[in-house]
Amino acid sequence: MENIAIQPATPEVIWAILKESAKSQEELRQSQKEIARMQKENEAKWEKSEKRWNELSKQLGGWANNHGSFAEEYFFNSFENGKQNFFGEKFDEISKNLSSFWQGLKDEYDIVLYNHASVAIIEVKYKAHINDIPIVLKKAETFRILFPNYKDFKIYLGLASMSFYPELEQECINEGIAVIKQVGDAVVINDTNLKVF
Repeated sequence: MENIAIQPATPEVIWAILKESAKSQEELRQSQKEIARMQKENEAKWEKSEKRWNELSKQLGGWANNHGSFAEEYFFNSFENGKQNFFGEKFDEISKNLSSFWQGLKDEYDIVLYNHASVAIIEVKYKAHINDIPIVLKKAETFRILFPNYKDFKIYLGLASMSFYPELEQECINEGIAVIKQVGDAVVINDTNLKVF
């Protein structure tokens, strides 16, 4: 075992230790102040960024809503002004933004056309996507529940959009959903494989 010599604590040694300790504590306080300043600065930057992000989100949401509203209005006006003969039937009445809520089930229908025996439900998108197809298919089921007066009516489904890509159009046809799209100044309806739901 090695012997360690312990030196007596002289006033000079104690004073040097205290000075070094005070210096370390001051450096620690300065570091803590700097960290607090940087944290406050980062929080301010974060709040500013979050505020900008929220403003941008509102603008983008408004932009998307405007496009959606434009598409709904465009197709509604097309159906209202004479395009009520399709799916091999004539429809006498038209509604837009029809919604209902019953026993926890809620749904909204962009355009609904009626006659004495049939209902046509049109889901409208500014730019439709293949992920919209399950939403459209579910509309027949929810409509029958939410509007029981029409439970025995034939229900036709359509997807209206300002633009379609080929895979989406083909999938609609495969599922028996009418494709309703803008082509130039006209509304074109493809209901070649239309199903009754």
